[in-house]
Amino acid sequence: MGNILVTRSSMPSFEEYCEEIRKLWDSHWLTNMGAEHRELQRQLEEYFGCPHVVLYTNGHLALENVIAAMDFPKGGEVITTPFTFASTTHAIVRNGLTPVFCDVNHKDYTMDVEKIEALITEKTVAIVPVHVYGNLCDVDAIGAIAKKHGLKVIYDAAHAFAVKYRGVSSACFGDASMFSFHATKVFNTIEGGAVCFSEDSLTETLNDMKNFGIRGPESVVYVGGNAKMNEFQAAMGICNLRHLDAEIAKRGRVAARYREHLEGVPGIRLCRPQKDVEPNYAYFPAVFDGFGATRDQVFEALRCEGITARKYFYPLTNAFECYRDLPTAGLEKTPIAAFLADRVLTLPMYADLAMEDVDRICGIILSLRKG
Repeated sequence: MGNILVTRSSMPSFEEYCEEIRKLWDSHWLTNMGAEHRELQRQLEEYFGCPHVVLYTNGHLALENVIAAMDFPKGGEVITTPFTFASTTHAIVRNGLTPVFCDVNHKDYTMDVEKIEALITEKTVAIVPVHVYGNLCDVDAIGAIAKKHGLKVIYDAAHAFAVKYRGVSSACFGDASMFSFHATKVFNTIEGGAVCFSEDSLTETLNDMKNFGIRGPESVVYVGGNAKMNEFQAAMGICNLRHLDAEIAKRGRVAARYREHLEGVPGIRLCRPQKDVEPNYAYFPAVFDGFGATRDQVFEALRCEGITARKYFYPLTNAFECYRDLPTAGLEKTPIAAFLADRVLTLPMYADLAMEDVDRICGIILSLRKG
C-alpha cells in the first residue's frame, strides 16, 4: 500500500492548464497584473459577491498588508487567537502591534466570543479572529462587539474559502477577510492569497502596498513592497475555480465516510456541523480525549503505516519561542486552546482520497482503542 499524505493539491488536467496558459506565450506578460490576474480577480468578486478583491502572491502578505492598510497606531493591541498558524500572529507583530490572545470555545474551536470584551483596553484597535478548519467564527457576536467598542475586524479566513453563513460568503464579514490560496487549501493558485472588503478606499492602498507604491511610470506614492500574484498562479486559480463545487462535493463524501467510522466513538470528539453554515470540508480534525491512546500515539501509529496526519495546531502561537516574553502570552491564559492543541489531529483530507484509504485510516485508529 502506498503512503497517504495529510493533503494533496487539487489540480485541473494538464491539458486544461496548458490551454489556459497558452496565451502567455503570445503576450509574454507573466506578472504585473496581466490578463489572467485581472480575470481571476473579476471571477472571485463575482463568486464571493464581494465588491473588492485584491490578489496577492500568498496569504501571509495579504494579511500583513491589510492590517498595515488600517494604519493602526504602533503599540496598539489586537485581540486574536493562538489556535492558528504562525502567520496570523506574525502578521500582527510585524506591523508593530501587540497580540492579545483570546481563548477558543470547545464547540468549533473558534474565538470564544464570551471572552472578548474582558480583553478590550484603551489600547485595543482591532480583532483578528480565525475561521478554523472551515468552521466559521460567530460573526454576528463579533460584529456587535466591534461596533460597540469602535474596533476594526479583520478575519483570517485562510480555511474558509467557499464557506457561507445564511447564504452569505465568508468573504463578506468584518472590515476585511484574508484568504490563503496555498496549494494545501480547498482552492489553490499554487501559492497565493487575497483580501476581500467593501470599503472603496482600501483598493488603492492595498495595490500600492503590493507593488512598491507605484501608481504610474514616474509616480511612486507609497513605501510598498512586492506581493503581486503572477500570471501562472492566476491561471491555476481560474482552472481550479471551474471545478471547485465538484471538489468540495468529493471532500464531503470523504468527511461522511470518516463520520461513519468515528462518530460516537468514546474518546473521539468530532466537530458538529454548524447551523446555517454551508461547509467546505477543508480539514477533518479529531480530538482524542479519554480514547485509551493519546493523540501522539495515534499520530505515531498512523506514521508507521505510511499515513501522515497533522498536529494542527500545535504548538499554539502563544507558546512559540519568539512570543514567550510577551506579557500577553502564556498557555494558562488560553486553557481550552491548550487542551485542544495537545489532543487534536487532522486526518488526511482531500478530494481524491479513496474510500478504502479512509477505511484503512479509521481501522488503524480504532485498533488502538482500549476498554
